[in-house]
Amino acid sequence: MDVSSVSSSYYTYSNYSSSSSYATDAAGATIEEATTTQTNGAAVGSDNITSAQSLLNVSDSALASIQDYLQSIRELAVQASNATLSDSDKAAIQSQIEEYLQGIADVTSNTTYNTHNLLDGTDSEYEIATDSDGGSTTVTTGNATLDALGLTGLDVTSEDFDISVIDDAISTVSSLRSQGGAQYNALTYAYNINQDKLLQEAKDADEELEQMIETYQSRKKQNQLEQYRIQMQKKQQEAQEQTVTNLFV
Repeated sequence: MDVSSVSSSYYTYSNYSSSSSYATDAAGATIEEATTTQTNGAAVGSDNITSAQSLLNVSDSALASIQDYLQSIRELAVQASNATLSDSDKAAIQSQIEEYLQGIADVTSNTTYNTHNLLDGTDSEYEIATDSDGGSTTVTTGNATLDALGLTGLDVTSEDFDISVIDDAISTVSSLRSQGGAQYNALTYAYNINQDKLLQEAKDADEELEQMIETYQSRKKQNQLEQYRIQMQKKQQEAQEQTVTNLFV
């Protein structure tokens, strides 16, 4: 066995190890990239959900204010229906009601989230990406303008005034708040799923890391044994060459 054959064996092994390492690294990189994509998607989905819940909180707070206005308007409307009141008394009540109506109009026009008007009917539907797999949900905030609530031109001093108009408006706002609450709870459920997924992916990543460490240590040991074998073969070859040389000295 000459030195060239040993060298050839050594380089062949080295090349094999290198290509195997590249293939393993490529597979590992693919797995890592897929895991990273899933993890980042779940994290972004959770952020989107949190933002959507903040939007719903802003909307609900505004609807609660409108609800308070409506309750006050109803109380005044009941008071105005008292036949013992004079026309001036009813006019004063109507004036107060108009102030409350203006308060509702102000709330609907000024309730925004990141420049989006939430309650004036112009921008009340939002598509929210909730997870890493492209899943989404639609969040709606509704329309709470005076027109939508049927309160435009409300006049308790009119003979044909019907208090059910106010009751219908209160019911509409209550429904919008209930709808928002249901959507908030659904988003919480989606958020928890994302968190579970992140925890599972973290656990899987830890297990994969442990496996990679074990594999690396095993390959390192195999490489060390192979290097030792090659060194022994080289020493044996050198010893044989030295014996041959001594025969001719």
